Amino acid sequence: MKKTVCAALALCLALLCGCSGSGKTAPERAAVQSAERQFQAPADGDLIAIFTTSLGEVRAVLYPDAAPMAVYNFVGLARTGYYDNTTIWRSQYGFAVQGGDATGTGTGGSTIWSNNPYPLEADAGLRHYAGALCAAFATGGEAAGGNSQFYFVAALPGSVDAAQQEQLAQNGYSEAQIDAYAAAGGLPYLDNTDTVFGQVYAGMDVVDAMACVETVQNEDGTDTWRPAEDAAITIQQVTIATYPGPSAEELAAGAAPQDAAEDAQSAETVG
Repeated sequence: MKKTVCAALALCLALLCGCSGSGKTAPERAAVQSAERQFQAPADGDLIAIFTTSLGEVRAVLYPDAAPMAVYNFVGLARTGYYDNTTIWRSQYGFAVQGGDATGTGTGGSTIWSNNPYPLEADAGLRHYAGALCAAFATGGEAAGGNSQFYFVAALPGSVDAAQQEQLAQNGYSEAQIDAYAAAGGLPYLDNTDTVFGQVYAGMDVVDAMACVETVQNEDGTDTWRPAEDAAITIQQVTIATYPGPSAEELAAGAAPQDAAEDAQSAETVG
C-alpha cells in the first residue's frame, strides 16, 4: 500500500511540475454531459488502447466501425511494438500532442501496408473534441495520407466560442455536437481533414500534462513546438485490449491482454 501511495504522489508531483515549470496551466475539465458517442463510457468488449508513458497512463476507446483502416493500422503496429519507447515529438498547448513516429522527428512514419498511406476516413459521428485520438495525415504529392502518426486533441474548454458555434450550425452540425464542442473545446476545422479513430476516456490529465511541458520551436521556424530535451515524453508501451482491460498494476506485472477478443474485433475492421 505504501508503494502505491508513493507512486501516486510522485505522479501528481510530476504532472504539477510539468505544467508549473513551463508557465502553462493545465485546464480544469468538467465532465461533459452529452449523447455524443465520444462522451459515452466504453462498453464491455470495446477495443481500447492503453498508452503507458513517462507521465502516466492514457486510455482511449477505438472505433473500428467508423475508421477501420486507421484502427487496423494502429492496432497492427501497436502489436508489433512499433510505438514502444517512442517519443511525443510535438506538444502545443491548447492544440494537440503528437507521436507515433519511430524516428522521433515528425517526418517519418509507417503502416502495416508496406508503408503505403491510407485515405481519410471522416465520419460525421466523430469530431475533434478535446480528447479525440486522431490519425495525423502526411501532406504533399501522391504520398498524402495516414501513417503511424497520431495525436490527442488538447484544446482547452471554451476554445470553441459563440462565433465558431454559429458557424458550425451553418455548416450543418447538430445541436448536440455544437453543445459538446462548447463544453469540451476542440478543433472543428480539422473534422474533414484528419481521421478521428478514438477518444480518451481515462488519463486526460496526462494528455494535458504532455501539453504543458516546456517546449522549443522547430529550427525551420514552422509553427511546431517540441518538448525540450529535459522535458522529453516517452511512450513506453501501447497495449491493445478489450474494455475494461488489464489494470496498470497488471500491465506492469506483464499481464497479457485478451488476445482472442481483440483478434475478433480487429478482424471486423477489414471485413
